[in-house]
Amino acid sequence: MKKIVTFGEIMLRLSTPGFSRFVQAASFDATYGGGEANVAVSLAQFGVPAEHVTRFPDNDLGRAATALLRKYGVRTDHITYGGDRLGIYFLEFGAISRPSKVVYDRAGSAFAHIEPGMVDWETVLEGAGWFHWTGITPAISDGAARTLLAGIQTANRLGVKVSADVNYRKNLWQYGKTPRQVMPELVAGCDLILCSKGDARDMFGLEGEKDAENPWLSAAQGIMRAYPRVRKIVNTKRESVSASHNTLMGMLWNGHGHLTTRVHPIVPIVDRIGGGDAFVAGLLYGLEAYADDQQALDFAVAASVLKHAVEGDANLVTVAEVETVMRGDSSGKLSR
Repeated sequence: MKKIVTFGEIMLRLSTPGFSRFVQAASFDATYGGGEANVAVSLAQFGVPAEHVTRFPDNDLGRAATALLRKYGVRTDHITYGGDRLGIYFLEFGAISRPSKVVYDRAGSAFAHIEPGMVDWETVLEGAGWFHWTGITPAISDGAARTLLAGIQTANRLGVKVSADVNYRKNLWQYGKTPRQVMPELVAGCDLILCSKGDARDMFGLEGEKDAENPWLSAAQGIMRAYPRVRKIVNTKRESVSASHNTLMGMLWNGHGHLTTRVHPIVPIVDRIGGGDAFVAGLLYGLEAYADDQQALDFAVAASVLKHAVEGDANLVTVAEVETVMRGDSSGKLSR
């Protein structure tokens, strides 16, 4: 399987111990994570050559984050160093009827000051099968958006497939441009996108037909008409019974058929951060490893389900573990 390259910011994650509230915490558990990097780490656990491209401050925190990627088997050859700080996010775990909370402290990060000339995309993407990004990256800064666009254009020129999770984070778009000014050009270079009905409306002004039986499917069809390079559009549907109990299913439109998975119950949840990234990683693996889109989608959702049982941002599970859930065995029976 060819290598998969991801591009985006990594932050220091500081979470309250157990289920403590922020006001109760006398200490924080520290790790590192970011949407695109989570995809790379998950793929590396599946045995896929994975590389993450980012920019870190040239200090001990930047080096520690690099070391964590290497620990999990992700290549870091083209990480650049500079700037003053690493972004941080604080996490308070929810339980039962109390939701989890996230507080960001990422303004002025080293990644926010990245510029296109800092990444040699021709070298980075040589021999790659996929290039993955998320809608968080172009929301951070104009430099990050332009660097990403250069990567997508290079991938298109080299015949590397491009995937994106176009998630809309309203509060991140603070540098003077709107998503509708930036995202269309980026998505036009994609082969596969993860996009919700809300994302389609907020990013592209596409809401689907008002009387459509399936509004998401109608929006997905509209996206595919507007962006003909896109060949697959996926999404997950989550139902929240409580902060500790969710259900999850997946859906895919490939221009010919609308595929869905069974509904997976997830209870109790250990850590739901990174569930969408686990889904994307599972899908990218599945599209290369299995014979059809349905199997790839089933694998992707099973991978996301397992992520909810793993602490931290990244999905540290194997192909065999995902395939067990994919086959319908969610018992968690002791293995020895």
